[in-house]
Amino acid sequence: MGAGAWGTALAILLARNHQPVWLWGRDPRHINVLSAARCNVSCLPDIPFPPALRLTSDLQHIMALAPDVLVAVSSAGFRAVLEQVAQHCHAPVRLAWATKGFEPGNGQLLHQVVTDVLGEALPTAVISGPTFAREVAADLPTAVTVASTHAGFAEDWAERLHNNNFRAYTGNDIAGVEVGGAVKNVLAIAAGIADGLGFGANTRAALVTRGLAEMMRLGAVLGGRRETLMGLAGLGDLVLTCTDNQSRNRRLGLALAQGQTLTDAMAAIGQAVEGVQTATEVVHLAQQRGIDMPITEQVYQVLHAGRSPRDAVNALLNREKKAEL
Repeated sequence: MGAGAWGTALAILLARNHQPVWLWGRDPRHINVLSAARCNVSCLPDIPFPPALRLTSDLQHIMALAPDVLVAVSSAGFRAVLEQVAQHCHAPVRLAWATKGFEPGNGQLLHQVVTDVLGEALPTAVISGPTFAREVAADLPTAVTVASTHAGFAEDWAERLHNNNFRAYTGNDIAGVEVGGAVKNVLAIAAGIADGLGFGANTRAALVTRGLAEMMRLGAVLGGRRETLMGLAGLGDLVLTCTDNQSRNRRLGLALAQGQTLTDAMAAIGQAVEGVQTATEVVHLAQQRGIDMPITEQVYQVLHAGRSPRDAVNALLNREKKAEL
């Protein structure tokens, strides 16, 4: 569910692995264009759809056929899609998601949203890790984590995703995987700002390392495990998004450092930039729980409180010295 770049890339991967897969999108016109072209002309125009990939905007029809659902929409649209699943689900279903972020407005982790909408009985899993959609669709070597408290369900999804160029590891720390996938977007904006201001490789390495410390502090409070955040869904995804310009969050930071407004920078990117909303949710959670997250706080100040990128960097550099650990 979700016919953007990430949902399309996952559907292509599954179809290449000889899984019969329906790719659903809510806009019939968009789905008709993709069906006619046999590629996602707006996101991945050079990657043809495998024969096993079918497309639809008729959710009621496919919910009657598919025992497993994989959601790959933005965090802002996550609850609405689950509500559609609940509306059209007339048989037992198993749910996985590859969405990253907190729910806007209340800071819930996505597994908490799933419980709110669909209850606790169904098997659930989250798929996350250092993944750019274009590289997955192009069949470049990639690794992810599949986390579920239902061990068999995690193994099922790992088996479906795994091939010679795509490694899927399993785990059971859903909260840790979700925290890593969300917070890394905020830190990627920070990395873009630092690089856009010309601060160099030393600064970037320090920012990634201290950003990981913030991620682990929040993860521990929200029920995640430290080792999860040192793995693919934490450190791996953090390094990816902080260091490569395929990351929309990093590109946003670069644009802000070069003097663009948030509105203009997001318009130029033309797709959702998850870190913008996530910064608000993470700062609120940190304040409520008494968690020290200075990098995240300064990103929030730049995005939503009018602070200049250079003033934000100065605020970090002028903090009182302290022990690292």
